[in-house]
Amino acid sequence: MTFESLRKTNARRCERFHPLNSWLPSQWSNAMAGETGETCNLTKKMDRIWPSNQFKVSMNKTEDQRMEELVAKAALEIGDVILYADLLASRLGLKLEDCVRQSFNNKSDELGIDILI
Repeated sequence: MTFESLRKTNARRCERFHPLNSWLPSQWSNAMAGETGETCNLTKKMDRIWPSNQFKVSMNKTEDQRMEELVAKAALEIGDVILYADLLASRLGLKLEDCVRQSFNNKSDELGIDILI
């Protein structure tokens, strides 16, 4: 998969429900933030059962006691974040690939590292 193929397929699926431009950029970013929040909730649950957890008592529900299941759920939420990021970029007339490259390279420059995309 490439960013370009993701964009084409993601936009095509989106259009089955509503035109991409029918949502304001804030609606796409809010959807992305919601998925990010769900990812954060899962990693919070992971922290509670992480081997180095200093508290030794998990406050997780029974169904949230298995790291493998939490990781599998997090994988889906991370994917959702990327999908909404792509739709937001598309709505703004940007390519996700360009956004990632610019952000990565800017951070490398800021850190004085010569690793660029």
